[in-house]
Amino acid sequence: MQIVVKGKNIEVTESLRRHAEQKVAKLGKLGLGFKEVEVKLEVEKNPSIQLNQKAEVTLFGNGPLLRAEEADRDMYIAVDKAVAKLQRQIKKYHGKQIGRSHGQVPGRRLPAEEGEEERAEPTIVRTKTISIKPMTPEEAALQMEMLGHDFYVFTNSDTGSANVVYRRNDGDYGLIDTSG
Repeated sequence: MQIVVKGKNIEVTESLRRHAEQKVAKLGKLGLGFKEVEVKLEVEKNPSIQLNQKAEVTLFGNGPLLRAEEADRDMYIAVDKAVAKLQRQIKKYHGKQIGRSHGQVPGRRLPAEEGEEERAEPTIVRTKTISIKPMTPEEAALQMEMLGHDFYVFTNSDTGSANVVYRRNDGDYGLIDTSG
């Protein structure tokens, strides 16, 4: 498994690189066969952001693309939090794959970590049918704001494809375009 550690607004010291590589290497033992791991370490320059040390870890391979991002005042802790989040995602993925393809195989489920309680699988509790109207992404963002939603599905009047506009964690908007 190839591990790439990059820094933005931070000099990645040998100690920090080694810490990130050691933490991420443990993810390889969870059995999804990742070929590459990218660790992005970033320091936010904005003084109003208290948790300005951000670690983003992305796993690439044959299975799903998994990504976790965490922030803290300490970069080492941010890396630890991001890796812990990925461990939970991998365990959740393992549980879904085992349940879906083989039935529940008792010996194959990954154990919950100490202090971590087993959670019931999320279920779809509501189905909503909508009519998708043609509009520009800007109009969709305005409609989303007026409705107080975090996302809005629409047909892009420029491309004719189904799109989703959504509110990002940083307060800006994102656009998912299905045209391909």
